[in-house]
This record gives sequence, C-alpha cells and structure tokens, in this order.
Amino acid sequence: MDITFKNVNYIYQQGTPFEHKAIEDLSFDIPSGSFVAIIGHTGSGKSTLIQHLNGLVRPSSGDVTIGDFYLTKDAKVKNMKELRSRVGVVFQYPEHQLFEETVEKDIAFGPENFDVPKDEIQKRIREITPDVGIPEELLKRSPFELSGGQMRRVAIAGVLAIKPEVLVLDEPTAGLDPRGQKEMMNMFYEMHSRQGLTTILVTHSMEDAVKYADHVIILNNGTKYMEGKPEEVFIQKKALEKVQLEVPDIVQFLNAFEEKFGKRIPYRRQSIEEIASEIQQFLEGAESS
Repeated sequence: MDITFKNVNYIYQQGTPFEHKAIEDLSFDIPSGSFVAIIGHTGSGKSTLIQHLNGLVRPSSGDVTIGDFYLTKDAKVKNMKELRSRVGVVFQYPEHQLFEETVEKDIAFGPENFDVPKDEIQKRIREITPDVGIPEELLKRSPFELSGGQMRRVAIAGVLAIKPEVLVLDEPTAGLDPRGQKEMMNMFYEMHSRQGLTTILVTHSMEDAVKYADHVIILNNGTKYMEGKPEEVFIQKKALEKVQLEVPDIVQFLNAFEEKFGKRIPYRRQSIEEIASEIQQFLEGAESS
C-alpha cells in the first residue's frame, strides 16, 4: 500500500490553553513494498505520525492517504475497520497487551475481531507461529508462563495474524539484549521481503536503520528534518549532530579509517565483509608499493 502525507499538521487539545502542535507541515511518500525508518528523539512527532496510519488520529489539517483510504480532518472513512485490518502496528513492549488464557487464543484475538472465519484463523496460526519462532507445543500454554522474549513473539504473531499489508514497528526491539534485537529485526526483515510488506520502522537505532531500511525520514520538533536513502543521509555528520543524532558505527569507522590512512572508502551500504575486503586490498596495495 502506498502511503502519502501532504502538508499534515496535528495539534493536541486544539483551542485550549494546553494546545500543542505535534506535527507541522509534514509531507512525504512511502511507496508500496518499501522499508522506511523514521528516526527522531522523544517529542519529534514519531508516535503521532504512526497513529495516523491506522486512523487512531486524523490530521488537524492536511491529507493522509493510505492505499485507497483518505484521511482528513472532516472526511469520514467509510470502513475504518478495514483500514485497521490492513495496517498492523507493533507498539513498544507489545507483550504488555497479552490477556488471553492461552497463546493460541491471544494470537486469534485480532483476526476474530475482523470477522475472519475460524478455520482460516487456525490456518494463519499454523503459518505464522513457525515464522516468529513459537513452537506448536506452546500454543495451549498461558502466555504468562513464557519468557519475555517468547511473550513478545506471541504479541507480534497476533498482529501478523490479521495479514496486514502495512507493518508499523514502534521500537520493536526495546528492552531486548543485543542478540534478541538482532534476531527480532532479522525476523521482521525476512517477513518484509517474503511477503512484500510496506514496513515502517520507528527507531532510535541508527544501526537498524542503516542495515534494514531503504529510505530514512528524520523528524525534529514535529517537522521533517532530513529524508533520503540511508547511504545519503547517514554520511551527513554535522547535520545529524544538530539534532543530537550520531552517524552509524560503520560510517564512523570508515571516517576514522580515512583520517588514519588517507584513503576514503565511500559508504555504499556494504556489508562488514565487503568493507574488510576493500581495506585488505588497499593495505596489500600499499605494502607492495
């Protein structure tokens, strides 16, 4: 699903003494099937932005288009339920939203609310649980008997069971150890690639953004500060520092290498192995000369 924001403003408690503009004149396009990272510090407008994506809030002014759905301040969406069945949101600490007696019932809760037939729900559960790393023997257990990581996977399975076309990930690795973070992000990326999802990752992690996203939007004080391909955005050290963001570790390494050896290796989103190969070739060439 294509997503477009056009001159979107959102004001909390508009017309009161507590009025606060959370988003200001925000415009961007997200093509269907892309993986976009939205980055910014607390208060930058990230959470408000993603609440527009499934109609939890509507613009105070401007237009939001999500596939065939058109959201404005006054326009009534004919089928909000359908929109929410096509946009799945994994909020921070989704395991806090678990409540059913068994893992199976918790995963089934979302599609049941969207009137998916029972036999189709069971089919989806069988398809999804291996993808998120939930063994079949856990389905009849209480989700509250599981580890924190397993509980998160159950909650994510519940979102995926509605078969969304757009997957919104709000800091999905918060609270996980480094290994768990890597496993979780690899899982999401594999699903994105295999299912052709439009994936929107809201994150503080520059490393995740540079590794997985094909487009980056940086917010600052409710406005769009920078936008572009990761390899174009993340080399702009001074611009990032102005909004208290650092370049990813891999870019910092290449900068340090250039300072020490006088050799510039342009960042092209190479893997660590590819960068190591380029460095090896340079060093071997320097030795032979």
